[in-house]
Amino acid sequence: MPASGKVLIVDDDAAIRELASLYLQKDGFDVIVAADGPAAIERIAAERPNLVVLDLMMPGMSGYDVCRQVRADSNVPIVMLTARDDDVDKIVGLELGADDYLTKPFNPRELVARVKAVLRRSDAATPATPAAGVVRVGALAIDKQRREAHIGDRELSLRTKEFDLLAALAENAGIVLTREQLLDRVWGYSFYGETRTVDVHVQHIRAKLADSGIAVVTVRGVGYKLAHDRAR
Repeated sequence: MPASGKVLIVDDDAAIRELASLYLQKDGFDVIVAADGPAAIERIAAERPNLVVLDLMMPGMSGYDVCRQVRADSNVPIVMLTARDDDVDKIVGLELGADDYLTKPFNPRELVARVKAVLRRSDAATPATPAAGVVRVGALAIDKQRREAHIGDRELSLRTKEFDLLAALAENAGIVLTREQLLDRVWGYSFYGETRTVDVHVQHIRAKLADSGIAVVTVRGVGYKLAHDRAR
């Protein structure tokens, strides 16, 4: 396998699969393809790609459905392809666990750049050595090595980016982080999403922290900080 890694391209448009494959292969990637959602699920399970380029608007099983099913048991990085420059489409895809997005029609060189950037972030997020200890804020305990978060004895069910966002806030408990800082720390400096993405993920985290004594506090005009009751 080429050193760059293996990329699965999922799109019902043969021309897009061919164009994306050509440019990624030129850059040293091993490329596999799927023309629909069910085939994508099968190829992910069988081939274990390093990254998936996933079209959202496919007939039958949509890219949203594929993303949801993949995220049930895998953290493989996903770059979405969307035919509409619509914030709602992008936010829904990111909520489901995608790592970045690209709007069609796209420059194939930009696709290669996005793939490389997401893979760099994914590699950097994988600890080479055991993490030192557990981050605690009040009753909240976050184990970054195990990627587990607990409120007392209760484990929180967090999606990938929800966990990363909560961990970033916990590591800086009581300190206000701007939306731009959170985008940089959680999604990476080359993430092209808008700060609304942070707001959406904060809403989900707040729901999961309900009645825990831990809160993600909005600092109007600045950003967010994590606090527990006595610190608010």
